[in-house]
Amino acid sequence: MAFRSRREKLRLILSGSACIHPGSVYDAISIRIAEDLGFPLGMFGGSVASLAVLGDPDVTLITLTELAEQMRRMSRAASLPVLVDADHGYGNALNVRRTVQELETAGAAGLTIEDTLLPAAFGEAKTQLISLEEGVGKMKAALDGRSDPSLVIMGRTGAASITSIEDAIRRAQAYEATGVDALFFTGIKSRAELEAVAAATRLPIVLGGAPEELSALDYLASQRVRIALQGHAPIAAATQAVYETQKALREGAAPKALRGLASSDLTNRVMREADVKARSADFLGLKK
Repeated sequence: MAFRSRREKLRLILSGSACIHPGSVYDAISIRIAEDLGFPLGMFGGSVASLAVLGDPDVTLITLTELAEQMRRMSRAASLPVLVDADHGYGNALNVRRTVQELETAGAAGLTIEDTLLPAAFGEAKTQLISLEEGVGKMKAALDGRSDPSLVIMGRTGAASITSIEDAIRRAQAYEATGVDALFFTGIKSRAELEAVAAATRLPIVLGGAPEELSALDYLASQRVRIALQGHAPIAAATQAVYETQKALREGAAPKALRGLASSDLTNRVMREADVKARSADFLGLKK
């Protein structure tokens, strides 16, 4: 399949002995920059997807179609493997199955399915979890939905910060038994919790939102953590840069006086101008 090599790269990361940081990606420009800088993997988070596509907070307003289309745009723009936060799979277990099919076709290297109750229940301000049994059903449906066996499917739980670390372990063990490829944890607060999780499971571990004491890559690697997220600073930096530039222009600054703009060299590299010129010469008869 066209995207198999990207998926195999993600599988190599998971089967290795090191822990890596992925680049946070959300559109064609960000994924090309991450690829050019040498990141081995891109992470397409649900919160950045909602912000980039809708300009809305991460409250499950983005649809599967919108998420998959954004992934498709990134797949066209670069060959960097991307792990997609597929949230709750956009519905019940049957919806999860379709989510896997759509993201596989869109070129994702892997995806996560979580056990958070989404959208939030009426009248409930606190984050809730679906039952363990429903979570297991979603993992089974996700595995059934993939046609490319190299697509990575991760079972994700936020139980550590919602219920207890014991519940997180119980859920992780149940998801592991379904045959998922890795376990994704959010809400792990300490080395003791991570060590408990690692001791009770066998699969590669992915961490999201970990505290400072869980930042040393060598230590994380020793606990079978293969991917450790660092948040989504790039889109925050981009938002601030656009704000400052628009503000300066609105207040009367001359375009030539603006600071912090991408150089023409960087812009041309990101949009692959040299490749386009070469194709224009070959296909349109234009001079190189």
